[in-house]
Amino acid sequence: MIKEVEAKEANCRVLGGGEVALLDLREAGPFSEGHPLFAVHAPYSTLEAIIGDLVPRPNVPILLFDGGDGIAKVGAGVLVAMGYTDIGMIRGGPSAWSDAGLKLYKGVNVPSKTLGELAEAYWHPKTIDAPTLAAWRREGRAFLLFDCRPPEEFQKMTVPGARCLPNGEIAYRLPAIDQHKPIVVTCAGRTRGIIGTLGLARLAPDREIYALDNGTQGWALAGFDLERGKAPTALPELSSTERQQTQRLAEDFLAAERIPATTASDIVTFLEDKSRTTFLFDVRSPDEAAADPLPAFRHVWSGQIVQATDRWIGVHRARIVLADDYGLRAGLAAYWLRALGHEIYIAHVNDTLRNLAKPTTPAKPSIEVPVIDAATAIAQSESRKADCLDLRPSWRFARSHVRGSRWTIRPHLKAFAGAGRLLLIGDNGPEAELGARELLRLGHRDIALIRGGFAALVRAGATIATGSSMPLDQAIDLISFAYGRHDGDLAASQRYLDWERGLVSALSSEERAVFRL
Repeated sequence: MIKEVEAKEANCRVLGGGEVALLDLREAGPFSEGHPLFAVHAPYSTLEAIIGDLVPRPNVPILLFDGGDGIAKVGAGVLVAMGYTDIGMIRGGPSAWSDAGLKLYKGVNVPSKTLGELAEAYWHPKTIDAPTLAAWRREGRAFLLFDCRPPEEFQKMTVPGARCLPNGEIAYRLPAIDQHKPIVVTCAGRTRGIIGTLGLARLAPDREIYALDNGTQGWALAGFDLERGKAPTALPELSSTERQQTQRLAEDFLAAERIPATTASDIVTFLEDKSRTTFLFDVRSPDEAAADPLPAFRHVWSGQIVQATDRWIGVHRARIVLADDYGLRAGLAAYWLRALGHEIYIAHVNDTLRNLAKPTTPAKPSIEVPVIDAATAIAQSESRKADCLDLRPSWRFARSHVRGSRWTIRPHLKAFAGAGRLLLIGDNGPEAELGARELLRLGHRDIALIRGGFAALVRAGATIATGSSMPLDQAIDLISFAYGRHDGDLAASQRYLDWERGLVSALSSEERAVFRL
């Protein structure tokens, strides 16, 4: 069933009770410049590839938001073909949403960011600013500095002297961390440092624990250099005694916060329940998850599922099961996810959990796409018998691409329908295959997907151009809000930090009521 929904009705459904998925089908740039607070980013360019994980239950109510350009109608057709049955298209896009008196929020992961700012306003964690931390270092004062982001973010830039130890893992490994030194937690901005500091302070109230005010961006704004390209070190190992301490911390925390445990048999019952959506996540470290796999569970850092909940969970007020060994990492994540309105359980890793099969999710429709080898593609392109369209992420195209090829993205392919023979370049992502499906849907049959993508073209001797730039209004797959804040643009950093600090005051009373602190 597909129907049109007015903005106010959609907003009431999202803020009310029961499960609902509000999906914004625009690309990252337009999405980051303004979207409904609880909209989940599900770009049309990759929709079929991500929707099964974001919205695993096909009969959950879905609301689609677009730019007022009709993409919601096209996306609804895709979802119906995949078996989704309850779809509403929000009429009018951003302008209609604003005209209804409803607010659009800039940025990404906004509910998680807002939760962090609400927590800061409520609990006032200890903070330390960049000049003071620099003075501590000059004075030779002993302290521990942990960057609570995942390794790939840490490696891009961090405060000098920081060690990569993501949120959740700091708490889990707290018994192995020097007990006599103050702990400073940093992220790239504000909220992960705030969330990490509050969690640690809850577990170790007698320890001196601070959030670095404004994180790496605050450090740069204070005139200090960031360290770039630093390789993260291995996570601290726990001795047998320290594991016992972590287990006691977990037991005390779970009991105090009344976070329920569940079993494999309960999980099977959850998954058989067609009236509820159940998500399963393994929040152990990546190494632990790889060495001891749980096929039914998707892996995610425990801190990241709090920081970027909408990247992993597309259904509001869903049921979530977090797998862990002792339950401390899961418990901390559960505490914050519960504050976002979800029903949370933890599951301790055991053989029955290991034997659970991966749940089924809606599969993308089967469409046969013509394929061509790289050498033939080069010959056809160079003889002008075909044009090459590059559907890789725009930043990869800008870094290097086949000379003469043009970058595009799925929502823009309508402009190429009927334009002669088209050869599509991709990489390991789904963009090119889904672009081919789009052209076939539009009735353009003279296409082929280049086998092996860009890498195969390079190996086959294609002429490569490098260093191309692309304006943000064209590279719509990039987050444009506060763009460049991690690359030395201090004005963008200041704009981003001001935005984070302003999130709480932007909330309506109905939006504020969703957060259960």
